[in-house]
Amino acid sequence: MEEVSGCVRVESVSMSTAASSSHSLLSSARTMAGDIKIAHSVFALPFALLAAFMAASGTTGMPAWSRFGWQILLIILAMMLARTWAMLANRLLDHRLDALNPRTSGRAIPSGRLRVRHAVLGLACSGIGFLVVCSGFLLLADNPWPILLALPVLLWIGCYPLAKRFTFLCHAWLGSSLAMSPLAAALAIQPGALPEDPSLWMLSGMVLAWVTGFDVLYSLQDVEVDTSQGLHSMPARLGIRTALWISRLLHVAAAGLLLFIDLGLFFFIASLATCLLLAWEHMVIARWGTQRMTLAFFTLNGVISCVLGLAGILDILLPA
Repeated sequence: MEEVSGCVRVESVSMSTAASSSHSLLSSARTMAGDIKIAHSVFALPFALLAAFMAASGTTGMPAWSRFGWQILLIILAMMLARTWAMLANRLLDHRLDALNPRTSGRAIPSGRLRVRHAVLGLACSGIGFLVVCSGFLLLADNPWPILLALPVLLWIGCYPLAKRFTFLCHAWLGSSLAMSPLAAALAIQPGALPEDPSLWMLSGMVLAWVTGFDVLYSLQDVEVDTSQGLHSMPARLGIRTALWISRLLHVAAAGLLLFIDLGLFFFIASLATCLLLAWEHMVIARWGTQRMTLAFFTLNGVISCVLGLAGILDILLPA
């Protein structure tokens, strides 16, 4: 009886340990999702979807939804997994720096709410998931480009946090990471679209200038910390005044590129609205500094990406 009782206790302890481990992983997954802010995928996803529609429409019109629908689904999954990979790489590479910054010390890893090994597990799962999704284009559409370029893309977007350790062009590194999205989506849908449609390159250039410009503004929050830690953000290395002017010029360039993309009336109106929103963004920063960064950074830029993406897709689906 004692032996049986001992076995029952061991089994009970094992089940309890397994349940506790499962709960820990689930809790870590929720913590990771909250920390990397999945909702901020809105910055790049609309442009990837717009580029996919641009590449699909081509000269022969939209393809059948039976094929194009699952390609769009794969693009959405790839975008979310790539962003998860990039954000977790950011949190892992920067967690010691984050702990020294009052603004970021409450993030999951430096605050102790997320273990490093769980973040590494999440990083591995998102990276493997991205590779699996990219291989779907080879298996289902005989398109090898997404899987051939998947590892270089992961490497580029994952190493972005290291850039601020040696160059003030770190903001452009982030901009280029998001600017890949429309080109990658077009390549996944129709590889021949990139050499044939200059609008795709102008859209990517717009995203590069737009994101680089607003990341410069976002870094204004950390000027003192970046300076004390020897980090190379533009405000810390070039001065706040110079950084603000660079951001303004980048957003002027972004607006100019938008107005050269001829998709239709909806997109043209959305482009004019974007010019006004970018001007408003700089007015908010000039008036309130970093006190209203949520409005200047998240709200206005989220509206810009959603409005432009939706307007462009409507022009493609509902031509005049």
